[in-house]
Amino acid sequence: MRSKKIKGAISALLAAAAAVALMGSAAAAELPEALVPVGQAVGISVKTDGAVVSELSEFTTGSGTCSPARDAGLRPGDVITMIEGVEILSAQDLMRALEDAPGSVTVRYRREGEERQTTVKPYMDGDSGYLGVWVRDSVSGIGTVTYYDPATGQYGALGHSIDDGATGAAVPVREGSILKARVTDVIKSRAGSPGQMSGELDYDAALGTVGKNCRVGIFGEGCDQLSVCQAIPTAGAPEVKTGKARIISDVSGQRREYDIEITRIYSGGEGRDMMIRITDPDLLAITGGIVQGMSGSPIIQNGRLVGAVTHVLVNNPEKGYAVFLESMLKAR
Repeated sequence: MRSKKIKGAISALLAAAAAVALMGSAAAAELPEALVPVGQAVGISVKTDGAVVSELSEFTTGSGTCSPARDAGLRPGDVITMIEGVEILSAQDLMRALEDAPGSVTVRYRREGEERQTTVKPYMDGDSGYLGVWVRDSVSGIGTVTYYDPATGQYGALGHSIDDGATGAAVPVREGSILKARVTDVIKSRAGSPGQMSGELDYDAALGTVGKNCRVGIFGEGCDQLSVCQAIPTAGAPEVKTGKARIISDVSGQRREYDIEITRIYSGGEGRDMMIRITDPDLLAITGGIVQGMSGSPIIQNGRLVGAVTHVLVNNPEKGYAVFLESMLKAR
């Protein structure tokens, strides 16, 4: 078994908001009548669609310092897709494209969905050229699957986008997998210090694919192995009310339900549709509130699936935000 221990989780906290097309409100009648609430922690491993610029770097020369990428207008969050007509899918592709580079190279990149082009004069060290960028070409972590749809074989998870840790921008996904994972530890949340789930990912045990990454979750095919309970009715946004509810999570290493309260409903929350508060003493004893890795935990109210946990309030981790199920289904 190939496995990898992951400390921390794919989680946006309060700083990450993926830039995608604005969503309208789906009519309640468009929701599936029933979905399976999952609440299982899984490994998430994705490869980016291009090389994502995480940081810019500088080089010391005889006349001072230079940053080829910065001087050419590149900035963190840009996605490099082509150099001198060569497709770039990884950091290794980028390095190969710059070997024996001419005096300058044409770089195509994507910024906030817009295709752009610039000319960069690499810093040369022997036969190797450097743009002055640190790039990311893959992301791994732990998150929670929200639902599985037996009618379509599709799932939804996280309730927010997978973001680049350095820039906060949504990661453009080329391909990815949902993997079996085992929660090995939970660092409790405290005011000013959000906690996190740690776990072990099994790279030889794929449960599904990742096909879409947007501001209200990740979506794909598979995860039927996590369909361990019966489908339950769904509820549209107008049917969600303030008051008692429950979430499903396996922070203890075992999938179970915990008590919460929906304290506020927002209009046009764009993914932050509800304010929730953890009230279950067992869950508070384990996590101190909401921790990274719980994102995607399904919310059940009056026997119906209504949404998913998304963010923690850093200064009051017993509280956080949640997304309507309706918002997730509209975006899938």
